[in-house]
Amino acid sequence: MQPTLVAVAHGSRDPRALPAAMALLDRIRELRPRLDVRLGHVELSRPLLGEALRDAAGAAVLVPLLLGRGHHVKRDLPASAAHAAHLDTRVAAPLGPHPLLVEALYERLLEAGWAPGAGSAVVLAAAGSRDPDAAADTRRTAALLRERLGGAPVVAAYASAAAPTVPDAVRALAARGHHRIAVASYFTAPGRFAAQCAAAAPGPAAAPLGDHPALARLVLHRYDEALARWRTSLPAGAPLKLATA
Repeated sequence: MQPTLVAVAHGSRDPRALPAAMALLDRIRELRPRLDVRLGHVELSRPLLGEALRDAAGAAVLVPLLLGRGHHVKRDLPASAAHAAHLDTRVAAPLGPHPLLVEALYERLLEAGWAPGAGSAVVLAAAGSRDPDAAADTRRTAALLRERLGGAPVVAAYASAAAPTVPDAVRALAARGHHRIAVASYFTAPGRFAAQCAAAAPGPAAAPLGDHPALARLVLHRYDEALARWRTSLPAGAPLKLATA
């Protein structure tokens, strides 16, 4: 058996958020049927991460369903792992930036009706964070998405805590002559911020990433990365403490 994969979502009061997370976990289980995959939330939704860890045994890898290096990844997840004294735990890297994430963003834009051409541009709408590393990760994803779109302008914008806002980014692009502006949803699930950003789109508004197959593959990739680092750090011949329940 492998260590349990605990996917860690932010949590939302939006009733669509939990089914979206569960659909993503179902895709992950389809890709790796023998792996124990569980869900925990940082806040607002059940099960909370502490509850998910309490019910696990042996070893677990926490994979953030978060898109950059913000407070939750740097502080909250390691703290929750430390409090689960009965578990041997590791925290994986956040999902972004990564080419698989960009592929999911690209396909969601196509589904929403985005098309290349003169005047086309995209606003990459993210939640926002005061952590400069989180902003750097979002800008890196915007650069990768620009490459995937064949050079169409992509501007990172935010729902809170950082600038520019999505409406400000839309106005700036329009002032530069871009009259076909779409909003790419840099959110893993529906929620207040995702809806707020979509409402500011003057053109196509992509759906959140949800259960896109590339996202499921990326979660497993982050899990495998963390597991490889974990095994490398062990003394020669020492086994992982594997899950038993």
